[in-house]
Amino acid sequence: MDRTGTDAHYRRLARHLDTLPGGFPATDTGVHLRILRRLFTPEEASLAVHLTLVPEPARIIARRARLDVDEAVALLEVMAHKGLIFRVQTAHQALYQAIQYVIGIWEFHVNDLDPDLIRDMNEYLPTLLRPEEWRRAPQLRTVPVGQSIPVDRPILPYEDAVNLVRSHRRIVVAPCICRREARMMGHGCDRPEETCLVFGGTTEYYLRNGLGRPITVEEGLQILATAEKTGLVLQPGGSQKPNNICCCCGCCCQVLKGFKRHPQPASLVSSPFVVSLEVEECLGCGDCVDRCQMDALSLEDGHAVSNLDRCIGCGLCVTACPAECLHLVRKPDEAQPKVPRDSIRAHARLAWTRGKAVPLLLQVARAELDRRLARD
Repeated sequence: MDRTGTDAHYRRLARHLDTLPGGFPATDTGVHLRILRRLFTPEEASLAVHLTLVPEPARIIARRARLDVDEAVALLEVMAHKGLIFRVQTAHQALYQAIQYVIGIWEFHVNDLDPDLIRDMNEYLPTLLRPEEWRRAPQLRTVPVGQSIPVDRPILPYEDAVNLVRSHRRIVVAPCICRREARMMGHGCDRPEETCLVFGGTTEYYLRNGLGRPITVEEGLQILATAEKTGLVLQPGGSQKPNNICCCCGCCCQVLKGFKRHPQPASLVSSPFVVSLEVEECLGCGDCVDRCQMDALSLEDGHAVSNLDRCIGCGLCVTACPAECLHLVRKPDEAQPKVPRDSIRAHARLAWTRGKAVPLLLQVARAELDRRLARD
């Protein structure tokens, strides 16, 4: 196949990925196509455009792609193992579905990163993660470390990381792709790497692909404790029933680095809390300044000063304060983020925000029509 024909496959795949909620916008430099060439073979790119966000059996996808079923199964299994599509194993058959690039395909490549792919991704991120889109439909949200909320303050179940961990029986821990890629490029930090918690049905995919290892609830809670001790921000998925909790540092995490570059990180983050400072009690030790990932705290005239435009409500400063003069307080009702009930609603909101609601509905309708045709 010549280069022109090959590029056509990748351009079509790029357009297909851009119809998914997380998006995959084109660039003038063509870096988005370079990334796809590194991840997909031409045959994989050609087949990937026939998958939807609806999990489907191989025979339906094969019919849509005009492939022999056995040929489609073989290729789909390879793609699922490579982290290019999602695979769901039911009691009777395997189902395959498309996955968005971020959060999705990129994170599934934590074990096969290379410097060229990392450089391309860093070039692409400013185009991919657009602040205005993230503000309206964040894929992650920030919850406080448990010790930063007084016991007499009400907190909703989905705002409590400990509750989120305890509510799951199946938990996998995986390496943080952000800290791994930073270390590979020679500028990582010394915080722990194996800190990403994955829950529910997603755990089967992680285990099958060797992306993580199973842990107990107690081990999951210990990871949260380690996150607090080492100054990591807790970022669950953007719904009340998230499939993951990321434990992130402001020096490596691509999302937090994007927040930090913005003049008002608080306007981007989905967080119900903000810090409150009792200046008269402050010792001026600077411990909170060192812990803040967003430069929301500084020392002036021997005491801490807060910039609420930069506070993301993670609570790390609260647990570091020896004078206990820092507290998290709930934002006013009108400033409270609306958190979708589940990942389906979160993806729908993201698609609507990006103007991709119609393509998403067409995918669902297409999958339903093909299912009925295959049955008949």
